[in-house]
Amino acid sequence: MTRILCIGEAMVELSAQGDLWRAGIAGDTLNTAWYLRRLLGPSHHVGYLTRVGRGDFSRRAVDFMAAEGIDTSHVTTDPTREIGLYAITLTEGERSFTYWRDTSAARGLADGPDRLQSALVGCDIAYLSGITLAILPDAGRAALLDALRGRDVVFDPNLRPRLWPDAGRMRAAITEAAGLAALVLPSFDDEAAHFGDADPKATIARYRAAGAGQVVVKNGGGPVAYGGPEGSGVVDDLPRDRPVDSTAAGDSFNAAYLAARLEGGTCADAIRAGHALSRRVIAHPGALVRAAV
Repeated sequence: MTRILCIGEAMVELSAQGDLWRAGIAGDTLNTAWYLRRLLGPSHHVGYLTRVGRGDFSRRAVDFMAAEGIDTSHVTTDPTREIGLYAITLTEGERSFTYWRDTSAARGLADGPDRLQSALVGCDIAYLSGITLAILPDAGRAALLDALRGRDVVFDPNLRPRLWPDAGRMRAAITEAAGLAALVLPSFDDEAAHFGDADPKATIARYRAAGAGQVVVKNGGGPVAYGGPEGSGVVDDLPRDRPVDSTAAGDSFNAAYLAARLEGGTCADAIRAGHALSRRVIAHPGALVRAAV
């Protein structure tokens, strides 16, 4: 059995439905865990590591994950903080977010190195994102990265500068985490904006120089470049659609890519699988699209 542990923040998601708002549970690494669980068979175990509160929304989040087949044994409870909240607004299919997460319980998910080590025992793949790192205090971020050293890590940089005190600290932490990872799944538009990469090949070279293994550069539905010890190339025959809602496009790509690799597919096969799922996801509103899988 392959054991995958996704690490990050589960949040209440508010999405507009006309004049009303629909509440769901989502978050970048949780989205990937949800799609992984739906894509993979019973020979694969998907768990989630986070921290929630004691209130009704926190209980709903844990119940939701458990009902979806995601192991919640490493979800801990904070006695004073609560689950975070965000709202999605759309303009021509492109999303923007408003967050209420400054006092989120998930900021304490890495408190206690013993708890981290216990959660990672028996874990074959640890999956996290730049948002996971961004929400943590300095000590928690350092503890999480230390716990991940020497493990099989999959990392999506998911650059969100508003969550960081400054761009330099963001770039340094992202680079450190990528250097620990066997697989890095960046998005080129973010990398160009915040690292100044001229093209996806530059993104691959930079993360490889930091110590990353295979690097697969998502490109907004366009050609996907990859490089590393498993080979390099570009998959450039991917159909491109206008999104209804681009929420979770990258999260679902990551899930389908990883699922395809776990099922024995090549890097190019996995890129096509990731793109195919992402296309289905962006054809519907919201982060978790049951009709897509």
